[in-house]
Amino acid sequence: MKKTLSVLLALVLVLCSFSGCAAGGTEKTGGELVLYTWEAMFPQEVLDAFTEETGISINYVNFDTDETMLAKLQAAEGGEYDLIIADDYIIETAIAEGLVAELDMEKIPSIGNVNPIYQGQFYDPDDKYTVPYGAGVQTIVYDPSTVDIEITGYGDLWDPSLKANIGITSNYRVMNGMALKVMGESYNTNDIATIEAAGAKMLELAPNIRLIKDDNIQDDLLSGEIGAAVMYTSQVTMAMLTNPDLKVVYPSEGIGFGVMGMFVPSKAPNSDAAHKFIEFILDPETAAQCFEYLGYYCTTSAAEEFINDDYKSFLTLPDDFSGDTEMIGNISAEAAEAHAKVWTEFKTATGN
Repeated sequence: MKKTLSVLLALVLVLCSFSGCAAGGTEKTGGELVLYTWEAMFPQEVLDAFTEETGISINYVNFDTDETMLAKLQAAEGGEYDLIIADDYIIETAIAEGLVAELDMEKIPSIGNVNPIYQGQFYDPDDKYTVPYGAGVQTIVYDPSTVDIEITGYGDLWDPSLKANIGITSNYRVMNGMALKVMGESYNTNDIATIEAAGAKMLELAPNIRLIKDDNIQDDLLSGEIGAAVMYTSQVTMAMLTNPDLKVVYPSEGIGFGVMGMFVPSKAPNSDAAHKFIEFILDPETAAQCFEYLGYYCTTSAAEEFINDDYKSFLTLPDDFSGDTEMIGNISAEAAEAHAKVWTEFKTATGN
């Protein structure tokens, strides 16, 4: 009997060595996932855990802007990368150009964990191509101990008392959009005269601008280098966790709302690994870990119960928010050129 059991055990071990069995019943497929997104989008321990569970190594490649990503993806004709995370408007363009593959939902059984608020958006109305990873709005944060006025909207940033005391991000559609919102216009207007008028309005703001930067602008607010800032949601989260006495303002004129999506390029070398990674990230506890690290709005509703209480007020817009939201979408080439022109003039006027 013992000899029979020994033979059977040996047979099982041989079969597992060929089939890739792993502890806990997880199949380790091996291979490589080329992940293309901004820097520091995932906790390292999450990436390590994925590799440990699947045997798939991660080649993490970074881009600086959505436009850089699109240019690289176009040059690769939808190949080279296995999974990309980028902003909504640029994904719309990539889909239209045939650079994005339809997802195999049978390989993503946890898709139901996604908060439906972030699905069915303009760039992927039928949710065929993308899975949301994070979302956010453009928000004003200021230090009431160093700012002499109460800020309630974008228009207050033009107040002379804020001279050389404001920091803003470098996304020109968002920043020019502040002036458009103050004027009662859409972020997505294609009217050149309106964009030029917004540019003139931005030139009036230039004396109040001290910094224009994307990376860690919250640190400049926390250090007192600036008294007010227009920041991304992730930066707002980190700033408020460090100094709860700061004031968060959801501008009365309306705010820009955006979603970051995960997608598989049309000629991804290892689309199976990409699907495995998406499924891994949709695990509720893993998604909670990513949210706490990243600081954007959590797009996985099943993760909310696992999120630390200190973070829960940053899950989404506050319940009492009554303003308008608008997603920043694609505009005509002429309108984009006008935006770029007025932004260059504005940056020159600020000395940045």
